[in-house]
Amino acid sequence: RDSVTDLAPPHLSLLHSFDYTPRTRLVFGQGTVDRLGELAQELPARKVLLVTDPGIVAAGHVERAHRALKSAGIEITVFDRVRENPTTRDVEACLEAVKPANIDAIVGLGGGSSLDTAKGCNFLLTNGGRMADYWGSGKATRPMLPMIAVPTTAGTGSECQSYALIADEATHQKMACGDPKAAPRIGVLDPELTISQPQHVTAATGIDAVAHAVETAVTNKRNEFSWLYSREAFRLTHAHLPEVLKTPENLQARGAMLLGASYGGMAIELSMLGAAHAAANPLTAHYGIMHGRAVGLMLLHVVKFNAQEASACQAYADLAAGAGLAGHNDPPERGFAALVEQLKLLLSKIGPPGSLAEANVPRSDISLLAREAAGQWTAQFNPRPVTEADFRSLYEAAFYEQH
Repeated sequence: RDSVTDLAPPHLSLLHSFDYTPRTRLVFGQGTVDRLGELAQELPARKVLLVTDPGIVAAGHVERAHRALKSAGIEITVFDRVRENPTTRDVEACLEAVKPANIDAIVGLGGGSSLDTAKGCNFLLTNGGRMADYWGSGKATRPMLPMIAVPTTAGTGSECQSYALIADEATHQKMACGDPKAAPRIGVLDPELTISQPQHVTAATGIDAVAHAVETAVTNKRNEFSWLYSREAFRLTHAHLPEVLKTPENLQARGAMLLGASYGGMAIELSMLGAAHAAANPLTAHYGIMHGRAVGLMLLHVVKFNAQEASACQAYADLAAGAGLAGHNDPPERGFAALVEQLKLLLSKIGPPGSLAEANVPRSDISLLAREAAGQWTAQFNPRPVTEADFRSLYEAAFYEQH
């Protein structure tokens, strides 16, 4: 059994300050989606907007959520046209659909795209303006509606975050729009809802959850509190991602992934993300590569880049030790090597593409990608300063090298 010393993050030699108020109540377990009406009543809510996508409708999850809400006497307006990687157009369409309904709460049901669209609509419905007005943090001046987030993927951890990632429809620039009031009031974590995911979605969202744990563990904003979530998120996701890929109907493994993804979302709230996500966003914007796969293409290269900084290398080693991949007293280099090997294994299990070339990214675009990556919001939180030239090197490394 771990001792108190084993649980501590030795890479944090000084106590880092933080200010954290848990904003989201988590309701975890099989069948918890059937409590949706009861939970909505507690807000209290009488008329809700249910935001989702066509795939979730086809899987039968919307009908189940609708039934739970209706049984509690709650009126429901459904917006089911969310697209992957939502843009300002998706948020505006959602806003137009709900304006006449006079709702008093929002339910987001689906993957990160549905939850982000729901949050985006909340900003505009309650505070007016355009999404660009909320790019950054804390720019909503009026109260926002209470939201219940019901994730159907184990990946983004958006149910535990106060940010909505919305792309500009014209430029494809991703805008992180955050405000404490935008954090879901309740997150409903029901592993039964994740079984309907196609295998490629399970793989992509799963590696995104792993990446959240790895990146939040080393950012320049990390602290003792974020470390607890990063460590547990990695312990759960690295161990159970292979199992859900091998045995998709395993509800225990599904539940562990869902909980691990939520812990990763909590870590992001405190610690932010780094260069792997900054490098991934232009790949998604220009070539439509699924977010999780884009992060996976860049993750190992960024980890190796960051490990040249001593405290980041130690943090990676601590992460490996906390997951049982290395000993707590091993030299940092050994722990780091164990983490790298585990990431290689996980990336190999999610399958191709394993390089930018295999993903049909033109090598001639690397300079453009590097320039855009250097301007991404998360780049500033990377533990090692990362320049446009560094991003060019990272993309070059990812171009031919397989996982």
